[in-house]
Amino acid sequence: MSWPMLVAAGLFEVAWAIGLEYSEGLSKPLPTAATVLALAVSMVLLARAVENLPIGTAYAVWTGIGAVGTATLGIVLFDEPATLARGGFIAVIVVGIVGLHSVS
Repeated sequence: MSWPMLVAAGLFEVAWAIGLEYSEGLSKPLPTAATVLALAVSMVLLARAVENLPIGTAYAVWTGIGAVGTATLGIVLFDEPATLARGGFIAVIVVGIVGLHSVS
């Protein structure tokens, strides 16, 4: 159950990171509230996951999911550059996440 919780925590990390953009510096009340809620849920799920997973592995996977998801949504939602190099480095992070899962 720890791995699904960790994945969910990572997805909520993506949500709060993207929420920062929509909240415009935490100046819009509704997007700010959603961002803070997503941040809290992400932290609680991460805390629960590390009860049974090594903190180094869990933190690396959590941040990796957040980085991949946020970078991908930055391309899709905010017209950030979608270069081959960028895609390659995102793929390297995915390989790291899969690798950490497979050796844990």
